[in-house]
Amino acid sequence: MEVTLDQQQFLEGESLPAAVRVTNRSGQTLHLGDEAEWLTFSVESKDGQVVSKLGEVPVAGEFTLDSSKVAIKRVNLAPYFTLTHRGRYAIVASVHVKDWAQDMTSPPKSFDIIEGAKMWEQEVGVPQSSGSGAPEVRKYILQQANYIKGQLRLYLRVTDAYGRAIRVLPIGPMVSFGHPEPPQIDNLSNLHVLYQTGPFSFSYTVFNPDGELVTRQVYEFSGNTRPRLSATDDGAVVIKGGTRRITPNDVPAPKDDDEDTSPTTPTTPVSESVTKTAPPDTAPSKPK
Repeated sequence: MEVTLDQQQFLEGESLPAAVRVTNRSGQTLHLGDEAEWLTFSVESKDGQVVSKLGEVPVAGEFTLDSSKVAIKRVNLAPYFTLTHRGRYAIVASVHVKDWAQDMTSPPKSFDIIEGAKMWEQEVGVPQSSGSGAPEVRKYILQQANYIKGQLRLYLRVTDAYGRAIRVLPIGPMVSFGHPEPPQIDNLSNLHVLYQTGPFSFSYTVFNPDGELVTRQVYEFSGNTRPRLSATDDGAVVIKGGTRRITPNDVPAPKDDDEDTSPTTPTTPVSESVTKTAPPDTAPSKPK
């Protein structure tokens, strides 16, 4: 058994995706996943303190694992553990093999909870279908954190009126010499962020009050002009200056007939937005 992580540093409240690799070298076919707690997790701090659980990680899904084969189960641990303090932690996964009435545990996998530097924040009201009653309050917070070996990364934290995190997600890497344009809020309470990612390139992203990504585009210098956020008379926010560069990572996905144009204000989140809890199904694969 082995626990793997795509990264080793996370902000408080950020998704913590982990993958558990189970390799069967027993010479037998194993039957796993038919029990609710066939796979469990524990997290400890560096000083050996057990991190309290908020619930059991959902791992249901029965499958068989032939000998010499590998199965990978992917989960998001963040919603199920109280990781509210900076420091170093370790994850241990345990698998119950019903056929043998035995438990197996993985070696500990370490990671860090880090603190980001607050760059900007703004409270907004969530748009309602009717105008009656006080609006539900959200707060957008932009944070900057050193990710790996000094690489800067820009994060978005969305909280409720009481400061509880609704979503924390990385927007992307940024250059040390570039600071985000002053973020802007449109008439739908969407957050528009434009920041420099390279000597001549800029990332433009839009998020709704639930922290869901609705737009991601890339812009570049055009002549002597750089892209900038600009509010229109009707409350929308658009890009002025610079030139849009179509990329495969654009959100929404680019179409074959897309051209370099200024974006309009989006209103609908895309399915790519970061999920909070649901792990993918277990999928056996051949070992490398």
